Amino acid sequence: MKVTKKVAGVEYAIRDIVVAAKKFEQQGKKIEYLNIGDPVKYGFQPPDNVKEALINAVRNGENYYSESEGLPELRTAIAEKEHAKGLSVSGDDILVTNGVSEGLDMVISSIVDEGDEVLLPGPYYPPYASYVRLRGGIPVEFTVDLNNSTPDIDDIRSKITSKTVAICLISPNNPTGAVFNEKSLKELVDLANEHNLYILCDEIYDQIVYDEKFVGIGKVAGDSPVIILNGFSKVHLMSGWRIGYLAFNQSPQLNEIRENLPKLARVRIASNLPVQKAALESLRGPQGYIAEFVSELKKRRDLVVKRLNSIPGLSCSNPKGAFYAFPKIETNRYSSDEEFVLKLLETKGVLTVYGSGFGTKYGSGYFRMVFLPSLQTLDSALNKIEDFMSQ
Repeated sequence: MKVTKKVAGVEYAIRDIVVAAKKFEQQGKKIEYLNIGDPVKYGFQPPDNVKEALINAVRNGENYYSESEGLPELRTAIAEKEHAKGLSVSGDDILVTNGVSEGLDMVISSIVDEGDEVLLPGPYYPPYASYVRLRGGIPVEFTVDLNNSTPDIDDIRSKITSKTVAICLISPNNPTGAVFNEKSLKELVDLANEHNLYILCDEIYDQIVYDEKFVGIGKVAGDSPVIILNGFSKVHLMSGWRIGYLAFNQSPQLNEIRENLPKLARVRIASNLPVQKAALESLRGPQGYIAEFVSELKKRRDLVVKRLNSIPGLSCSNPKGAFYAFPKIETNRYSSDEEFVLKLLETKGVLTVYGSGFGTKYGSGYFRMVFLPSLQTLDSALNKIEDFMSQ
């Protein structure tokens, strides 16, 4: 029976690589999983008040469909958060989704026709390219200086064509941890405005930054056509509950998408109501746990980067946000970064993700590892990586 070429071509290296790991596990090999950016999997948990909000919603009978656009009080709380970061929004400008991935699918479905091009930071989070391709579009990667966390504006400008419809930003970035500063964001907004392009900005890691204060794109958005994608999986430790949102800047250029995109929300009915109640509590309740979480991650970041840069044949830029290291394989005795990762898994039981899964142009020759596990687990994994490199 037929399967469309578009679906058959969808890839998600972060989870695709797990298939190989499971085969080795079945053979009795112990695997250290450093592939998925899920803080809850590594022992971090949402605070008790947030858990209780979910449980209480279920017990109180709030198990029905919510409004398709999301719970009004949650949309208001989200708008307050984004407004504090500089974006011009009210609750009416927020649409609650089942994770950022659903929001991304809705946006790409709304703006990409066959043959349209979308600019993505190289390397990028894989679903961006997958959704673009699924809608018949063409992902086009642009250069980012990983050492300085700056996009190459001239490179972006050279890649804008009559087919380009949007510039996507992911800041802090997955997989590199790059965080764009205010100057870079302003240049990107100005460039997008010059060419009448949508600006899609993923800020899911907005409070997970280590060295400098995070600047959201809302601060420089003005009345530009900016759509922010964000959610509760990372900062708020609610990954398995699947809740995110879209925030539409108050721009006249977004009027048509604001009118039409919610139709997709209605078609899928609604987001999970008890989880929306928990998300509301996560915004309204105590926030101290976030600083504690980030403090723990910074210790892990510092250890991982120091160790990686001490291993001959590897080099790693310093991630300024998120919880990923993206080391470059300076000396690779294998044919590709994918084979490197599979051999590391096979011989040492350490599961990472091959860099080309984040875009072949700028991801090839790298691999990604999460630094969410304990310091002891990371040290053990890094010892194995060092041994692997010395063989």
